[in-house]
Amino acid sequence: MKHFGKLVLVVVVLALLSLSVVSVMAQAGEGGILITDNIGDDPATFNPLTCNDTVCSLVTGWLYPSIIANDPATASPAPMVPGALAESWSYDDSGTVLTINLRQNLAWNDGTPITAADYMWSVTAVKSGLTSSPRTSMFMTLDDGTPAGGNIVNIEAPDDYTVVVTFDHPDCSSFNDVNDVPMVPAHIFTELYGTDYASLDADPLAIPTVTFGPFKDIDFSPNERVSLIADQTYPDTVLGYVSPSEWVYKSVPDTTISVEQFLAGEITYTGVPAERQAEVAVAEGIQTFEFSQNGFQYMGFNLADPTNPQNGLDEEGNVIDQGHHPIFGDVRVRQAIAHAIDIDAMIQGILDGRGTRINTHTIPTSWTYDPNLAGFSYDQAAALALLAEAGWVDDDNDPSTPLVATEDALYAEAGTPLEFTLQTNAGNLARERIGQTIQSQLAEIGIKVNFEAIEFGTLVDILTGQTFDAIIIGWSLALPVDPDLAWAYGPEGDLVGAGFAFTSYNNPVFNDLMEQGKTIPGCDIEARKAIYQEANAILANDLPYVYLYAANVMYAAQGNVENWDPYPNFQQWNIDAWSVND
Repeated sequence: MKHFGKLVLVVVVLALLSLSVVSVMAQAGEGGILITDNIGDDPATFNPLTCNDTVCSLVTGWLYPSIIANDPATASPAPMVPGALAESWSYDDSGTVLTINLRQNLAWNDGTPITAADYMWSVTAVKSGLTSSPRTSMFMTLDDGTPAGGNIVNIEAPDDYTVVVTFDHPDCSSFNDVNDVPMVPAHIFTELYGTDYASLDADPLAIPTVTFGPFKDIDFSPNERVSLIADQTYPDTVLGYVSPSEWVYKSVPDTTISVEQFLAGEITYTGVPAERQAEVAVAEGIQTFEFSQNGFQYMGFNLADPTNPQNGLDEEGNVIDQGHHPIFGDVRVRQAIAHAIDIDAMIQGILDGRGTRINTHTIPTSWTYDPNLAGFSYDQAAALALLAEAGWVDDDNDPSTPLVATEDALYAEAGTPLEFTLQTNAGNLARERIGQTIQSQLAEIGIKVNFEAIEFGTLVDILTGQTFDAIIIGWSLALPVDPDLAWAYGPEGDLVGAGFAFTSYNNPVFNDLMEQGKTIPGCDIEARKAIYQEANAILANDLPYVYLYAANVMYAAQGNVENWDPYPNFQQWNIDAWSVND
């Protein structure tokens, strides 16, 4: 009887397992059709090696793996990320040789193993310089010796599951360049193109036959849609199978129509433009997710003499004396201005509260972000005290006139009024409102702001020409966020007419931290994080910019979409688990 009981138990367990398998298989590919909006043009190509637009990148991103990917939870590169090949990596002692070990259990959807040869096919094609690929800039030189601007000297594969990258010099920021080239099925691309890499451009809309990802089999209707169906051979799924049956990229004329179609239930998920976020947030039957945009708005100061623009360094790399702006050359004046601007009220008034205050050159979704770094509070009394300390006083007891410089002012002649020109690009309504707000608030403490909204091209000429006083503009940052900021604040980027370090800020301690962050042994991410947080604290105090805010980005999905679990900047990371319930 005991044996009989065990047999019954085994039969029951096997029956339950069998039911479980049947249930799982019944759900595979039965999660419905996912429809998102394409407000851009059609994809220019379906070839990931020549892809150069957002639309193409999104489509091919479902079909071809990257060698290294970002962990969606941290937004930083990590090994063993689903859909990517890197199992681990390490640097040698010199910091110039990176060895990447690949996962050994992955295959293209025709069953062919994915190996280092697939990455090397892409590398060879791009480095040849014979294609229209925009990815040549990852290399120091191309095969014919043409300088390409990158730091990668060589890439090789000593075996099927190892890739070795050699850099010209230690630079942790060059790590992300390794991922510029996607993996392609070498056996298929060799059959199609051989070594005639120029022919990669011959048929840009050729439909790929072998892929790796949660979807496959492109169905393309120009000006209407791009459609992909579920690929159940994809191994890196959340649920053990791909839940949605199809992914559709639907062409929509503009954001107004897109939102209307979304609210009507014709689109499954979408990015919501700023002007419609308040409406969508309260719509019934809708899920929303908000996070800080991957960029920020700021007011930048010219710290050098605007009447005599100079580069930051001479041809030998020596620092050039650029003089000082009569007002902004004194950090106390910049700090006073920061105290006098009510950024929280600005976010409420301009963004209806849908934004995050920024205190330095990093954003809340960056891995270098320090939530404990405080900015300058809105405090008019503190602002006036700093201005008095800096030698700016009210000489006529008339609050309608600007303060004037005394002999204690560092760079302004005595009697100089505290007055400057603030410019931004006309037509950007948010920036125009920022300028009007700053003009009004600084007038309350005796600073006269002549605010101008001008044509964008003219603004850029003034900005890069370094003839401005102060300017309102913004940075949009790439992903993954590169924490190296020498391009914006280092003397090497301070080039009249060309560079982005147009404020002429130059702090040797900050510059040294930037160098440490790029060359730290092994590019250890926690050690780099500490360095960049220290550097950002310096910027928060020195204020080459008054850092303002990052507007919120909103994504929305229909309420009947299950397993929609977005991260900032990675709202589709688990799309293979989504399902649309009737």
